[in-house]
Amino acid sequence: MASPEQTSVVIPAFDEADVIADVVSGLRRSADWHQILVVDDGSHDRTGDAAAAAGAEVIRHPYNKGNGASVKSGIRAATGEYVLIIDADGQHKPADAVRLVARLGEFDLVVGARAHATQANWARRLGNGALNALAAYLTGRPIPDLTSGFRAARRQQLREFLHLLPNRFSTPTTTTLAFVKAGYNVAFEPVEARLRVGASKIHLVSDGTRFVLIALKVVTIFSPLRVFLPASLASFALGVGYAIWTIATQSHVTNSSVLLIMLGVIVFLMGLVSEQIAALRFERRE
Repeated sequence: MASPEQTSVVIPAFDEADVIADVVSGLRRSADWHQILVVDDGSHDRTGDAAAAAGAEVIRHPYNKGNGASVKSGIRAATGEYVLIIDADGQHKPADAVRLVARLGEFDLVVGARAHATQANWARRLGNGALNALAAYLTGRPIPDLTSGFRAARRQQLREFLHLLPNRFSTPTTTTLAFVKAGYNVAFEPVEARLRVGASKIHLVSDGTRFVLIALKVVTIFSPLRVFLPASLASFALGVGYAIWTIATQSHVTNSSVLLIMLGVIVFLMGLVSEQIAALRFERRE
C-alpha cells in the first residue's frame, strides 16, 4: 500500500490565485506528502507566488501551454515513487487524496470518480455520461468517470504513457484509457466534488469533440479492431442491404453497393493489420 510520504502531488494551475493557497494548505494539513508541485502554466495573476507562499514547489511555464503540458512537467519533476494529480480549483477534498493514494499498490491507477449529482450542470453531466458510455464500449469495462483530473498512479507507469498525453485536454481521458487497455489494474474511487472556485476552462462543444477524438485515438493504438470492426460491419451491411434492394427493384447490383462492400472489407483488413502492429508494439515494450 502506498503512503503520502512516497507520493508527489502534482497540481496544474492556470489563473487560480484565489484558491491555490487553500488547496496547497489543505493538502499539507491532510498528510506529510513527499512533495507538492504546483505547475504555474503561464498564469496572468499571482498563482505561482501564492502557491510558493503556501509551501509548494513551483514550476513556472513562461506562457500558457495547456493542462496536459502542465501535468507532464509535474510528472517529469516528481521524485516520489507515486504521483497524485489534483485540480487547482478547490473542488477536491484533501481527505479524498489520502484515500486514493492508500489504494495504490493493489491498483496501478486510482481515479477519483465524481458522484453524478456533484458534477457542474446538466449539460456537463450529459456530456460526461456520453463519453463514459463510449469509453466503456471501447475498453470493454465500466468507466464511471472518464474525465476526472483527480487520480493517483505509480510514477514509472505514468512516464510510460507520457508521449501519448496531449498538451491541452484531456490528460485524464488518455491516462485512463491507456492504463485500462495496457492491462494495468484500474480502480474508480467514489468522491464528492465541491463547486469549483471561478469559471471552468473546459468548453463543452470544442473540448467534448476533442475528448471523443482522443478516446478513439488511444483505443486505436491499443485495440484497433474496437474502432475498425464496427465501421467495417456498418459499411458491409449497408452495401449488402442496398444490393438486395436494387436487385429486387431494378434487377441489378449498382456500383454504390459494390463500393460499400469493398470499403467494408478494406476497413476490416486495415483493422487486422493495425491489431498486429499494436501487438508487436507491446512485445517490443516488454
